[in-house]
Amino acid sequence: MSKIVNEARIDEDKINLARACIEHRATWMALTYAEMEKAGVDAEKITRAAVRKCGNIHGLRFKEKCRDPKDAAEFKAVFLTTDGIKNFEMDVFGVDKDNIHAEFHYCPLISAWKKLGLDEDRIALFCDIAMDGDRGIAESMGLEFTLTDTIAKGCKTCKLHFHSQGK
Repeated sequence: MSKIVNEARIDEDKINLARACIEHRATWMALTYAEMEKAGVDAEKITRAAVRKCGNIHGLRFKEKCRDPKDAAEFKAVFLTTDGIKNFEMDVFGVDKDNIHAEFHYCPLISAWKKLGLDEDRIALFCDIAMDGDRGIAESMGLEFTLTDTIAKGCKTCKLHFHSQGK
């Protein structure tokens, strides 16, 4: 029996459509990774680099939208939209100049990987690789990113913390 519990509570057409797009992205990632493995290349290294670079690109776009990019609260306003919060069923708290804490209660990427029949170890690996996007966003923003619990590792939520360096 799987220790991963990932059940959506929000059921809205617009959110379900966005989640389907996120699942599609996760499916591409998993299938591309598998094909790279078959080809004998370092799939993890390549995928991590690409996902991080994507995060860096998005982070620079978020940074441009912030009057004061060093203010985590401003970053939160451009990064964590209402729909984005609903997509991942997030609780966002502890937001101030130096911190954003978020807990995800649902993950559409995990949903896609479970539908592909991937085992828990592979899902946990893909989850961590996907978080390289968030690491890249933080890096481009000049923030640090800390990830503790993850749904992929059987925890109740994913706990993310974007914070000023050294905070």
